[in-house]
Amino acid sequence: MKLIIKNGTIVTQSESYKADILVEDGKICAIGTAFNEDGANVVDASGKLVLPGAIDAHTHLAMPFGGTVSADNYLAGTRAAACGGVTTVFDYPMQRKGSGIIETIEARKEMCDEEACVDYAFHCCITDLNDGAILDEFKDAVDYGVTSFKCFLVYKKEGMMVDDGTLVKILLKAKETGAITNIHAENPDVIDLNIEKFLKEGKTSAWYHYLSRPEFVEAEADKRAIHWAKSVDAPLYLVHMADKEGLEAAIAAKMDGNDIYIETCPQYLEFTCDVYKREDGRNFVCSPPMKGQESQDALWKALKTGAIDTVATDHCPFQSYEKDWGKDDFTKIPNGCAGVENLYPYMLSAANEGKLSFNRVVELCSFNPAKIFGCTEKGSIAVGKDADIVIYDTEKEFTILIDNMHSDYDHTIWEGKKLHGYPVMTYVRGNLVYDNGEFVGKPGLGEFVKREGRK
Repeated sequence: MKLIIKNGTIVTQSESYKADILVEDGKICAIGTAFNEDGANVVDASGKLVLPGAIDAHTHLAMPFGGTVSADNYLAGTRAAACGGVTTVFDYPMQRKGSGIIETIEARKEMCDEEACVDYAFHCCITDLNDGAILDEFKDAVDYGVTSFKCFLVYKKEGMMVDDGTLVKILLKAKETGAITNIHAENPDVIDLNIEKFLKEGKTSAWYHYLSRPEFVEAEADKRAIHWAKSVDAPLYLVHMADKEGLEAAIAAKMDGNDIYIETCPQYLEFTCDVYKREDGRNFVCSPPMKGQESQDALWKALKTGAIDTVATDHCPFQSYEKDWGKDDFTKIPNGCAGVENLYPYMLSAANEGKLSFNRVVELCSFNPAKIFGCTEKGSIAVGKDADIVIYDTEKEFTILIDNMHSDYDHTIWEGKKLHGYPVMTYVRGNLVYDNGEFVGKPGLGEFVKREGRK
């Protein structure tokens, strides 16, 4: 069916202007005025902003971790995404010893084909090279449409960490095949040293989760990953940047001309480590943890100057009773928080409050992730792109409550957060999936995003 969105102000990463949008067969086929409305579904966006759908490039849906599985499966997580204006999510399937990349991806893709309410793509976490067979599979994975691979420099005991030699092999093979390497940077040995000390001293509250992995623990691993990427001239994407020292090292590497990209998350922009002193501090436990005020200030500054490339969520919620497992021992708290439904509303509210421009938010949450990760049909309102469109009411007041979210978890760290402005409609390839507080999409609507490799 033909869709016309008229009288709104279109916002892209570089400009804002008033125009109408004509959508046919899921694509934006024209931008202008006075389109023939015969047979069309006409939506009047007068007084509202018309934005490209957000891309959450970092989620963990149905992820086994800490003796349980993250609370949102692909249906719940993508339903929540749609209701927050996120039209594409990236998930992180975990390759394990003995399994291949495409094998790992296809097992997850089968679930998404049935459940996904928005479009989806994958980064693949590499945990074991299988005597080199995984490296040989990189080209096939890129041809398949998976052009990014993640390495953990932490979680040694969980069998997820790669050592420096393995990291360098992955960086080199990714560069050779047109892929990019994503890095979770923390130092596991120092974390383990701190944990052992705190447990012996009976220091077991959530506050010691932060103290066991403070700024310098992340910064060292940031710098190490940057060092190896620079040394072999390979692209690097640093996920969930939270600390000032590591951020500054990454910015310096970018300024020197290295192919380095920086992602941060809303939780690091909103909360500091002081949340771990709260009675419900365990609910905020994620890794890396929220840091001090100095780090938060540095992140906001980097957002404003353009040094940070993307904002994503690391969406990995757990139920409150699971968080309670660590009430008396922070090491037993499943790591992760909710965020996919809050990403775009939070960042757009920041723009509405004058902290950033709306164009910059579109750049961070849509245009840049599409560009970095080869989503050629996504990321902007332009002729030929997928009609992933969000209509945003700058005057709508909204308070985040667990009762008005659309996930399967039973609590949120964002409870009570007041936002000025909120999405009122979300379209995925021209299909209405969210309408004024209600999810109106359907499971299985989402399609796999086959991405292009880097040139």
